[in-house]
Amino acid sequence: MPLRRPATLPARPARPPSPAEEALRRAAPSFNAGNAAARQGRHHEALAGYEAAIEACPTLAPAHLGRARSLMGLGQPAAARDAYATVVALDRDNFSGWLEAGNCARQLGQGVEALAAFRRATELAPTRAEAWVSLARARHEAGQAACAGAACDQALALIAAAAAASAASRPDLDIELGDVLMRLGRREEALVLLARAATEARATTPTTAASATAAPSATSAATLTRLADVALAHNLWREAIAALRRCCEREPANAEVHTRLAHVQAQGWQLDDAQASLDQAVALGAVAGVALVRALITSRRGEPALALKLYLELAEGGEGADEPEGAEGAEGAEGAEGAGDRADAASSAAMTALYCDHLTAVDVATLHRRLFAPLGEGARPAACFNRPALAGRRLRVGLVTPDLHHQHPVNLFLQPVLAALDRQRLEITLYFTGISVDDQTRLARSRVEHWVDATSWPDAQLARRIDDDGIDLLVDLAGHSSRQRAALFARRAAPVQASWLGYPGSTGVPNIDWLIGDDIVTPAAHAALYSERLHRLPGTVFCHAPEVDYPLPGFGPGTLDRPLTFGSFNQLPKLTASTLALWARILAAVPGSRLLLKAASLADAGTRQALAGRLAALGVDPIRLDLRGPTSLQAMMAEYAEVDIALDPRPYNGGTTSLQAMWMGVPVICQLGDHFVSRMTASFMTAAGLPEWVAADDEGYLAIARRMAADRPALLALKRGLRARQLALPAWQAAAQARALEAAFEQICRQ
Repeated sequence: MPLRRPATLPARPARPPSPAEEALRRAAPSFNAGNAAARQGRHHEALAGYEAAIEACPTLAPAHLGRARSLMGLGQPAAARDAYATVVALDRDNFSGWLEAGNCARQLGQGVEALAAFRRATELAPTRAEAWVSLARARHEAGQAACAGAACDQALALIAAAAAASAASRPDLDIELGDVLMRLGRREEALVLLARAATEARATTPTTAASATAAPSATSAATLTRLADVALAHNLWREAIAALRRCCEREPANAEVHTRLAHVQAQGWQLDDAQASLDQAVALGAVAGVALVRALITSRRGEPALALKLYLELAEGGEGADEPEGAEGAEGAEGAEGAGDRADAASSAAMTALYCDHLTAVDVATLHRRLFAPLGEGARPAACFNRPALAGRRLRVGLVTPDLHHQHPVNLFLQPVLAALDRQRLEITLYFTGISVDDQTRLARSRVEHWVDATSWPDAQLARRIDDDGIDLLVDLAGHSSRQRAALFARRAAPVQASWLGYPGSTGVPNIDWLIGDDIVTPAAHAALYSERLHRLPGTVFCHAPEVDYPLPGFGPGTLDRPLTFGSFNQLPKLTASTLALWARILAAVPGSRLLLKAASLADAGTRQALAGRLAALGVDPIRLDLRGPTSLQAMMAEYAEVDIALDPRPYNGGTTSLQAMWMGVPVICQLGDHFVSRMTASFMTAAGLPEWVAADDEGYLAIARRMAADRPALLALKRGLRARQLALPAWQAAAQARALEAAFEQICRQ
């Protein structure tokens, strides 16, 4: 009889798990908890989960990757760098590890390491476009334009292939690649990508697979916000505002997005729209940044005294600094306004004080010292820097600026001088800290020996690089303007530090040793107003030597037949109550004359109406006014043909605007004020050999207007010859300014 097979076989004894499997089992709950927290942006919790998983299973590469991402989310790139190093040591073929390690290295300013990481990422996944985009950006920052362009071409081909295969849309990649292409000067290709990204982001929410560089997937709102950032960096204001409007449409209850839209609208001088967006943000609840935007709108409406009050409340932590109430928000929020906002508010308060006609020069100087004295605590002593003797070598000069882009005054004055500086005397390193990039940025880069893109670097990192570069003299070209680095200078990043060009007065920042001025803007009698020592350039502190051709108006015989036109192309915050009152007196004293005012904010209907109302209250018939909004720079310069005499505001004089008026044949009536910012146009007109256009007081200003308007033939002759007069003088010659600046740098370093 055959044996019957049992219905079931006895189970084999279970194999005990290996140590590695047991470690993985123990790590799984913590790892999963870390992932869950990371998806919700709770970086502290995510970090704790990943670290617990690593303790259970030290070789778990995904946990190390999650830990690195959490550290980046917490703003700890140095610690993240070590975590990424562990990831790629455990898994040499980890694409995300290499790609994100490169991003981390970029943030830390480690360009060589970033390039190596991105190259490895492209080797591991040659069909992943994001790796090529990152490589292109790193190559551009390293000054490898041709190689950056080749990487862009590879990314473009991969993105096109994915689109042809009907793959998921990648607006995030379109935006990043568009940004790099813009920086390389390939504008038309970039605009196509950015336009496509705007369309895709409006209707698409990227999937998790769409971004291999971050743990949580991006939302379309985040993509639109990034699109706005890139648009702003390239002066595409309309596109930036449109992206943020669409973002508000997608997230109508997001107060932070409405606040951001209000800020950009205010920066673009769309003041009524900015106020409406800010009101919407406040109605939705507490959000960071509201007080700063409110102050910005107030300032740009031409109310500097109120704006100063708002900025000081925020900067000094007084009443209103944390409005609206109940501002405790999501994890990591500091309340309604954080430390960064308070620092920005302090610089904004300092700048706004320059516009206030109720403050004396002593008031302004005292305020600057009070606001920034604390920044100098713990500063590095000048004597501790180790530099070789100056004899027999070039002076190493570092320039710090965010403002090398089209139409910015610093760029306008600096570019011709950069081109003329003697490389046998100076070794120039430019530390670029801005976000706006265009053909002028690329031109400046070609004109300096060394270029460091330090936009995203914290002050401590930038200070280390400056010291490593052996800089003898560090020059601040920003002062308290946007994206200032006051704290960097206050804690001392070089043995000698100076302020020039970017700020019209004393910064009040400790450890800025020198301010470069001239005999009129910084006379010896005013030394007590400055926290810096003074060095005076011959002629005038600013050199106006335009590199673009602006044809001089013809000023034909018909110029004598039209109504005499006074004009000002200064922004509205400069048109203080006392300035408008003085100009109203001039219109009354010169019958039949007109006043042409042109400013960016006058594109705003509410602002035009308010300004006309202010002048009407001073007795000015609206029919005598011509209020104009912004145009292109070329068109604006051409409009000076319609102006016979320019009127300078006070206390904040025209700087660029006065020089542009003079260049286009329009003399400027000005007043010699009591500090740098109120003496600039007097410096220009004196340097041009026209001191008779400089008044000592209001009555003198009015008398000059009457006298010059009364002799139209003499005025016309002056207008026709004004540019030739300037071209013959050193103050309008870039080479002369460069020689003077070289001598100034050498002298202050030797002192």
